[in-house]
Amino acid sequence: MHKNPEVVMVGLGYIGLPTAALIAQNKTSVHGVDINPKVVETINAGKIHIVEPELDIAVANAVKEGYLKASTTPVEANTYLIVVPTPFKGKNEPDISFVEAATKAVIPLLKDGDLYIIESTSPIGTTEKMMRLIYSERPELENKLHIAYCPERVLPGNVMYELVNNDRVIGGVDDQSTKKAIKFYSQFIKGDLHETNARTAEMCKLVENSSRDVQIAFANELSLICDKANINVWELIELANKHPRVNILQPGCGVGGHCIAVDPYFIVSDYPMESKIIGKAREINNYKSFWCAEKVQTAKLEFELRHGRKPSIALMGLAFKPNIDDLRESPAKYIAQKVLQNANNEAHYIVEPNISEHKIFKLTDFKKAVDLADIIVFLVAHDEFKDLKLSNDKTVLDFCGVVDAIK
Repeated sequence: MHKNPEVVMVGLGYIGLPTAALIAQNKTSVHGVDINPKVVETINAGKIHIVEPELDIAVANAVKEGYLKASTTPVEANTYLIVVPTPFKGKNEPDISFVEAATKAVIPLLKDGDLYIIESTSPIGTTEKMMRLIYSERPELENKLHIAYCPERVLPGNVMYELVNNDRVIGGVDDQSTKKAIKFYSQFIKGDLHETNARTAEMCKLVENSSRDVQIAFANELSLICDKANINVWELIELANKHPRVNILQPGCGVGGHCIAVDPYFIVSDYPMESKIIGKAREINNYKSFWCAEKVQTAKLEFELRHGRKPSIALMGLAFKPNIDDLRESPAKYIAQKVLQNANNEAHYIVEPNISEHKIFKLTDFKKAVDLADIIVFLVAHDEFKDLKLSNDKTVLDFCGVVDAIK
């Protein structure tokens, strides 16, 4: 590796590490930074600490060829990317302290002409706030740095492809910063790069996921209404979508994942009076998970009254969406926990075909679980579940449209 790397990547998680590997693949030297020494050690051994197809090969090659190195502290470079988490504090308030800490770590290293980019999902105005922080500590660099915001929009399980091929929105604090950031990303990205300002780029990331959250909330609200009105919501949506300008999404047992269930709060916390629909959508999607757990509880009591014995229950799926192994912010996992908290000596069979073990839940093979259970609760529409044969003596709670797919 050259004496000074070209790029410093602060944060080597689900987005930082794939991005570092992608840049290193293009024969650009990257110095990755992570506060976790185990992560640093793993990467320097050419291995990975997260599950993502093709990432292991990319990291192994980049380390072997000397274009990727990791440590717990940054070094001098020409481009600094901040890709750290932005968790929540208190009641759904975004916490930018990691972004701030990462920025403070690189401030002493910055020099005239450097490029500083935040990729972390951030509240509106964060890039400008970090610019003010940098210039308050390094006033001699004022207007001599290029500062920009560029959010990712990738899908776990397909990150290595989407990082290269998806369009990106890039917003600088001024026009020169935007142009410099676009020039940097154009070396690695085949998708179109769209110019804007930093505030609009920050908002764009939040709006993309809030829009999807609102659309899902409409479908989930319909499912609650249809349950009361004794209407099959899946059939209803299929028929409504025959209209040429209607496209209702499929309801589920809530909303999970690291983005859609989280990003709307970045808007709601800063603009509570204005974000009525966005805030209400979050409430509806959170309530749907609670409602599903209550439905399971009711089905258990009804079964016991009818049969004079406790039922056995199969909870089908833990991931936050079909056919993946990612359980982050998963409503299915929340429902399973809630059902087990209310357990009263019933047998529970927890199913997740995409993972082999879980530190809290004892997992059961999906066919065996369906065989043994009196009540079958579909929480995630995994493909495997759609091939099942369900006997008429089972009570089935379908929160994700599996039964209609079986038919």
